[in-house]
Amino acid sequence: MLTAFAKAFKTPDLRKKLLFTLAILVVYRLGCNIPAPGVDFRYVKECVSQASTSGGSLFGLVNLFSGGALLQLTIFALGIMPYITASIILQLLTVVIPRLEALKKEGQAGQTKITQYTRYLTLALGVLQATGLAATARSGNLFSQCSVGSQVVSSQSYMTIVTMVVTMTAGTAIIMWLGELITDRGIGNGMSILMFTSIAAGFPGQIWQIKQQKGWLPFTLVIVLGLCLVGLVVFVEQAQRRIPVQYAKRMIGRRAYGGTSTYIPLKVNQAGVIPVIFASSLLYIPALVVQFSGSTASWANWVEQNLTKGDHPIYMVIYFLLIVFFAFFYVGISFNPEEVADNMKKYGGFIPGYRAGRQTAEYLQYVLTRITWPGSLYLGLIALVPLVALVAFNANQNFPFGGTTILILVGVGLETVKQIDSQLQQRSYEGFLR
Repeated sequence: MLTAFAKAFKTPDLRKKLLFTLAILVVYRLGCNIPAPGVDFRYVKECVSQASTSGGSLFGLVNLFSGGALLQLTIFALGIMPYITASIILQLLTVVIPRLEALKKEGQAGQTKITQYTRYLTLALGVLQATGLAATARSGNLFSQCSVGSQVVSSQSYMTIVTMVVTMTAGTAIIMWLGELITDRGIGNGMSILMFTSIAAGFPGQIWQIKQQKGWLPFTLVIVLGLCLVGLVVFVEQAQRRIPVQYAKRMIGRRAYGGTSTYIPLKVNQAGVIPVIFASSLLYIPALVVQFSGSTASWANWVEQNLTKGDHPIYMVIYFLLIVFFAFFYVGISFNPEEVADNMKKYGGFIPGYRAGRQTAEYLQYVLTRITWPGSLYLGLIALVPLVALVAFNANQNFPFGGTTILILVGVGLETVKQIDSQLQQRSYEGFLR
């Protein structure tokens, strides 16, 4: 990885792209540390330190994707979470709404239209999330266990809330624009790079916090465990089942076309990090309902005791089962064996030993189900690592080597290095004649 970056900086075009990407990341991190209007940063700092010592908050997932900007109530407080949510919603609606499915099949023009819809939905979700965050901070529920939580928002007027909502929504639009700039003029996928930066920003502090609280031995054990997890994630993320595909020869005039052989790469973890995000978000809903309703009924007490603490066995079991379910659900939506089989049949392709059409689709579905099982179990086990660490190390909620953290860091890192390598190969290809 370091060799690829060193070679990239020696290439003028790639050096410009890398420096442009780094400049955008500096702007992004700067916005993550500028408080929104109407926020008293002294009290925010005090409450954030109390929350990190006492075990986090219900907004941990969104705070993770915003690089800690959410709980600090900065202008980039919402981070890229509205865009991620909008992209997932549009991807799910593509299967349900025929108009979106038709746009998806139109190629680049249809994809541009879907991207435009994603931007509009991102802004709408940004307004909703910013309103909820500002109202929660104004009422003091954002830092309910902090003694000065009600003084975080300096003014209780509605004009202050409107200003905070407009500022945070504008911050979401700027983040979306910065991500697209990286994609067009920088290196890698812009939104993935911003997500990587948000998570990596708090990573060293979280590791050092374990050393300060627990000492050198737990700190060393956490580092060793983290390196083993990174190796496991790299191994599984690179693993794939290659299904051979043969294309028949066709004579058009005097020329023969086709006759080539290729393969369909089916990854073991076909769903990526999406099932973990779905399961985490779904488990946050009951806890948020109890927190905002203030109910003291028996169901509310049960939710508070069993579904708000990550180290509870019931929470772990439900979390694991939800991840497995959403892994199968998302793979079933994102990969359509019948569509792949039809496209292969249209261009004269077939899997050796299977007829084109229905038999090919059934075989693809069979293989996909077989490899999704280990992929979903792997996701569930990786996601349970920080929850088990809460019990083993008696650590706080900011355990650095969490399932979502490792999956995103390793996945985005591998993809970015692959893009750099491919561009280096294009520029250093010498050909046959020298």
